[in-house]
Amino acid sequence: MTSISNDAPEKHSPITRSFWTPSIVFPAAILLRVVLLFYGLFQDAYSPLKYTDIDYFVFTDAARYVSHGLSPYQRETYRYTPLLAWMLLPTTWPGVGWFSFGKVIFSLADILAGWLIVLVLQSPTGGSMPMQKALKFASIWLLNPMVATISTRGSSEGLLGVMVMALLWAVIHRRILLAGVILGLAVHFKIYPFIYTTSIVWYLETSFDGPKPTSLSARLKSFFNFSRVLLTVSSLLTFVILNILMYILYSTPFLEETYFHHLRRIDHRHNFSPYNILLYLSSSTPPSQNEGPSPAKLRFESLAFIPQLSLSAVLIPLVLAKKDLAGAMLAQTFAFVGLNKVCTSQVLWLQQGYQLEFLGKSTFFPGLWLSSLLFYAVNMWILGIMIDDIGLKTSTSLSTGTALSTKDKKELKQLC
Repeated sequence: MTSISNDAPEKHSPITRSFWTPSIVFPAAILLRVVLLFYGLFQDAYSPLKYTDIDYFVFTDAARYVSHGLSPYQRETYRYTPLLAWMLLPTTWPGVGWFSFGKVIFSLADILAGWLIVLVLQSPTGGSMPMQKALKFASIWLLNPMVATISTRGSSEGLLGVMVMALLWAVIHRRILLAGVILGLAVHFKIYPFIYTTSIVWYLETSFDGPKPTSLSARLKSFFNFSRVLLTVSSLLTFVILNILMYILYSTPFLEETYFHHLRRIDHRHNFSPYNILLYLSSSTPPSQNEGPSPAKLRFESLAFIPQLSLSAVLIPLVLAKKDLAGAMLAQTFAFVGLNKVCTSQVLWLQQGYQLEFLGKSTFFPGLWLSSLLFYAVNMWILGIMIDDIGLKTSTSLSTGTALSTKDKKELKQLC
């Protein structure tokens, strides 16, 4: 295989060169989101199909409860940390414009995440890219209409995006205390960022100028190095302190809605997971037939976490993290979402999905089921490409690494 140098000069026209600058790309990204925000106001006012995400109304309703001194969990289907409702308190202020405050915050989070992408790509770990090249890759996020649409519709995913990018930036720059605080905050905000813990811990390996330790005590001492201990302690403290505070303020509903709900969640609405039909049937089963202390009554979909977490939180980090931390985190995220039992895909409206959600026609089988299998197969194929690509790289951590072995790649592909 012939490799292409990352430092090979690129030829650009004067117009192209002038575009790939921060003074052009970032204002363009901001303008894109401003246009979509105003377009959203127009569509909400004149179209029966609203632009604003239904979740945004849940967020703002919860904020309205908080503004009256009540619990945000009095709003049905609010399944998030109270921090989000607190953040959106300005949406309750008088004036029509304030209602879009949260959308502006989420959009600004998009922009900040894009800037962090640039900083990561310019770092030695990210390839030491020149600004022009880094901006091209960052523009896949910054100038992506889908990314901009998600935030301007009122989805809070942009906040998680900026947290994850800030976490990656802090780790590769060895700001371990900051990384621990961000990780604890991110997991409190939404559970899934905990999967990155294994990758980061594995990445923070002690470097050796000479031979590596061979005795068990020396290996243990090497493994529990200062960076790993500091990351673990700071992230756990941040997570625990935030949870204790929220529990004191909101008691059991906080734990129930923010965490426990997601463990037994059954959601067959706009769900493109292969588990969709199983979840649909389970949702219609009376609790008396569905629940009980007997292990035999354990529902099959409850076991969906096993392959999902085995691949995303254990195997991918152990095999890929020391070679390319950013790539490993991308593969983890892709695997976690692709294997999730609830894979909501509102923007991927297949014909069967449209007939089910909008026309009320039952298209669960075979239409939606076969479509979900195809969707899953394509996602796993893409994940395999990611693993192959990352496996071709050498280690970018403090230790010296080698390319991913053929055996490792086969094992990961079989799990996919």
